[in-house]
Amino acid sequence: MKTHIFTTLAAFSLLTISATLQAQPNLGSTASFVLFSTNGSVTNTGISHLTGNVGTNNGSSTGFGNVDGNMHDGGPESSQAAVDLLIAYNQLNATVPNYFPAALLGNGQTLVEGVYEISGATVINDILNLNAQGDTNAVFIFQIQASLSANANAKVMLLNGAKACNVYWKVEGLVSLAAGVFMRGTIIANNAAVNLSTNDTLEGRAMTTAGAVSIDGILAYTPVGCGSPILTGPLAPFLGATACYALFSSNGPVSNTGTTYVTGDVGTNNGLTTGFNSLNVNGTIHLTPDGSTAQCASDLTSVTSYLNALSPDIELLYPAQFGNSLVLTPHTYVMNGAVTFTDSVYLNAQGNPNATFVIQVYGAFSTSTYSNVILINGAQSKNVYWIVNGAVDIDDYSIFRGTLVCNNGALGALNTGVLFDGRALTTVGALTTTAATANAPMIPGNCLSLDISNNSQNASVATVFPNPFNGSVSVTMQNVMNTTTFVMHNTLGEVVMCIPITATTTTVNTSGLPSGVYVYTIYEGEEITQTGRIIGW
Repeated sequence: MKTHIFTTLAAFSLLTISATLQAQPNLGSTASFVLFSTNGSVTNTGISHLTGNVGTNNGSSTGFGNVDGNMHDGGPESSQAAVDLLIAYNQLNATVPNYFPAALLGNGQTLVEGVYEISGATVINDILNLNAQGDTNAVFIFQIQASLSANANAKVMLLNGAKACNVYWKVEGLVSLAAGVFMRGTIIANNAAVNLSTNDTLEGRAMTTAGAVSIDGILAYTPVGCGSPILTGPLAPFLGATACYALFSSNGPVSNTGTTYVTGDVGTNNGLTTGFNSLNVNGTIHLTPDGSTAQCASDLTSVTSYLNALSPDIELLYPAQFGNSLVLTPHTYVMNGAVTFTDSVYLNAQGNPNATFVIQVYGAFSTSTYSNVILINGAQSKNVYWIVNGAVDIDDYSIFRGTLVCNNGALGALNTGVLFDGRALTTVGALTTTAATANAPMIPGNCLSLDISNNSQNASVATVFPNPFNGSVSVTMQNVMNTTTFVMHNTLGEVVMCIPITATTTTVNTSGLPSGVYVYTIYEGEEITQTGRIIGW
């Protein structure tokens, strides 16, 4: 009888432990915070990169640059976070422990799912492994009944499906991480401060019920998973004809100096397009306005209105400090002021290749030399949109990615050595390039149908017909000079025909050319007077 009772109790105990280990504390609104204090200051020194909200319910947040999240000092958001933090603390504190390790953690130690209680001041040294044993829902809870510290360069490693969102540190004392620590999990200190040092990385959260939170040049981000929302960003705009263009102005000249390479159309709907060599443009050079540029101008108005009308999720508070290795996730961002983009910005899609980024700027936008937009974790340039309500200048040797819409300002210029992975479009203003490279992503297949006629600088200069052609192409010109030449290139840039034009109408035999798209150029001596795209079938 006693044996039966003991067996029953043991089985019940195992079931209770199993249920406990799977239980998550309810973080509530605090889940969106990466740093928070219910009662105390939150301060930063150095350049820190933070993803998640930052704030305090009683105190101030000071010393922060741009944060990939919102700042909440006082107000309803921080008040609710204070309530939710206490609930989460009480849940963690009430969890029944089933392991009681020594106060020194790490040194290659491996721990499995469980609730760990340590009565004394606890230190993490070297490497501490948390092994989920293939269970991605495995929960690790550490109840530290005194202070918690980590020695320099200590690391908490996650093995076999373990996730930072399933790791919790409830600490009854000071939390202090030395320089270079890689910490994982949500830290909740009770009535004590939290200090993170230079070059620390925290995949999780650092919060306290009462005490200061101090950081110095760290990387910290809220963990992904465990029911956290999958960020998709806003709906992308419908580009229409603007998708055909790499470089375009609705109202202003488009000009180039130096050797610039372009994939996509180039043109303006009010002015001239000059200085581009058709040999270096994989697309149509619209020397003067035509049907395609008119459609592009109309569609660009719609794109501009849509991007400006989006409600931002996050305001980047320091436009003059934009860049500096800032990490952004899929959201609509706004900067209310002139932007100085220095060094680099990372766009992190968090594994979602369809995630969209929109950056709204109300002011001028300029970059440093060698500035760099870096796409990580599945981010794609076709899903990145910049709407700048002011002039734009991309400095030498920068790498810029996304569709850039300059509203009512000159886009001048894409300077020497710039690699532009996207589209540079302006509603009103000049657009200039100087020995740059611009590649428009995802060019639609119907661009030719927008403007099947020739793209002459002067409609009376030349007519190239029929288009599409089959067997021959005729070139009609009113004023023929002795040095006029008609040149055709295939899509590889290879010259397939070079014919001198000596009469008002010259017919060229094209029967030897395969079906496909060709770019033609008319030269007067060495000067390009007309270029266009024609189709053979």
